[in-house]
Amino acid sequence: MTLTKEKIISEIFDQSELSRKDARQAVEKLMDILKQTLAEEKDVLVSGFGKFVVKRKNARRGRNPQTKESLELRARRVVVFKNSGILRKKINGEAVDEYTSDEF
Repeated sequence: MTLTKEKIISEIFDQSELSRKDARQAVEKLMDILKQTLAEEKDVLVSGFGKFVVKRKNARRGRNPQTKESLELRARRVVVFKNSGILRKKINGEAVDEYTSDEF
């Protein structure tokens, strides 16, 4: 099951004293800040979660897998996520003390 923006808004509404409207505005504002920061090619670091990094990819030769036709892929920027050690341990079911770890 995928966690959607709507589910995040609902969780914030359910677990806080914010109204649904305020929860929606908070999530929307957070997303706007993240998008703007990444568009400026700045990294986004969320302690205990991970880091979003904008990487530049050079133009390169590629191939259409269906037609086998050769083509030129343009240069572009992509967002890469690097999870923190805390998140990695949590995903793998290891014991984690989130407040004393030195990672991210």
